[in-house]
Amino acid sequence: MSMTVIVTRNVSPRVRGFLASVLLEMAPGVYSAPRLSPAVRDRIWDVLESWFPHEVDASIVMVWQSHDMPGGQDAKMLGTPKIGLVEVDGILLSRREIPSKSVDM
Repeated sequence: MSMTVIVTRNVSPRVRGFLASVLLEMAPGVYSAPRLSPAVRDRIWDVLESWFPHEVDASIVMVWQSHDMPGGQDAKMLGTPKIGLVEVDGILLSRREIPSKSVDM
């Protein structure tokens, strides 16, 4: 079991209420649990994934300790901007795609 933190942006009251029922809301949109099992963390994420298509301009990030990952943590993300995690020289970094600019001729 490890510390789990979820940060939300522009989510509906339904999502906020659900998260507040299973985690402690430390600040507006920031939820944590000091000892959350991987099974419970996965069930929470499954609910968030199933509800997320009904959200508008929202994002959710879940972070937890993981001894298997570089840097000792892992994360899952929903929403915008699209961010991916990559390992570079044993360090876990976040990566965003740069939107291509159209050139008018």
